Amino acid sequence: MTISTQTAMPGSGHPAEQPKDVPVSAAAPMRETSGKVLKWLPWAIIALLLAAVYYRIAAKLVYDWYTIPDYSHGFLVPLFSLFLIWDKRKAIRATPIRPSWAGIALVVFAIAVLILGVYGVDLFTSRISFVLLMAGLIWTFFGKGMLRELRFPLLVLLLAIPFPEILFNKITFPLQLLASRIASDILPMLGVPTLQQGNVIQLPVMKLEVAEACSGIRSLMSLFALAIFYGYFLERSTSRRVILALASIPIAVAANVVRIVGTGLCVQYWNPDKAVGFFHEFSGWVMFCVSLCCLYLVHRVMRLIPSRSRHAI
Repeated sequence: MTISTQTAMPGSGHPAEQPKDVPVSAAAPMRETSGKVLKWLPWAIIALLLAAVYYRIAAKLVYDWYTIPDYSHGFLVPLFSLFLIWDKRKAIRATPIRPSWAGIALVVFAIAVLILGVYGVDLFTSRISFVLLMAGLIWTFFGKGMLRELRFPLLVLLLAIPFPEILFNKITFPLQLLASRIASDILPMLGVPTLQQGNVIQLPVMKLEVAEACSGIRSLMSLFALAIFYGYFLERSTSRRVILALASIPIAVAANVVRIVGTGLCVQYWNPDKAVGFFHEFSGWVMFCVSLCCLYLVHRVMRLIPSRSRHAI
């Protein structure tokens, strides 16, 4: 559709100018573009605010992933969370958008947790606040139904957050003592006399110290995360997923005990230097692979038992 305009000076002898066609439809794409900009502008502002607030927190988190071997799996966790969102894309599209003011309460709580973490110099609290804030924003702008669909990808992000140092020590030291006690009980059965003193096992040849790196916490955390991923893809029953994740804990502890016992046997009957060097490092990878096989066997046994729950997260 066009509008023809004709102008002429009154009383002049000059002919009127030729009509100019002004396309009215040309304004439609401009209005559509401006509408899209206005639609995405609030999200761009929120993204910039999140980047400005969490930049230093995220940078320190990535640094911890890179420098602390116990949390090196953190690089994969956000990617897996994004994959989970992509995997649930059909359910997400089918979920009606129903904004709710109730989500504001969670947003305010997340901001309070962030402030507490920043002023209390607690990285764990600051990092947790990001997950809480994302949940609150989803609840506020998209509704509780959308939050229900995205709860598992959000919870997975918690696996990438390192424990507080106090909590980490309270977990690792008991694991050190447990592994030392069990290994010192098994080694005499295999002909190796032992004397346990805390996390140190005295052998006839040398002392074997079960240090923090040998507590099994690294393999436990990695196996626990893999058990969650494994259960998500290969098991539909929620109860079986939980059992599979919990089963990874004793499997990881048992694998670490076997590793320590094997190291003790090598110290006694082979070569102490090679036992605490090559064998100790190599056996870590071997036992982790064995742990994965044990996790698979646990799942196979569970599949033989009929399950009443078929609800998937």
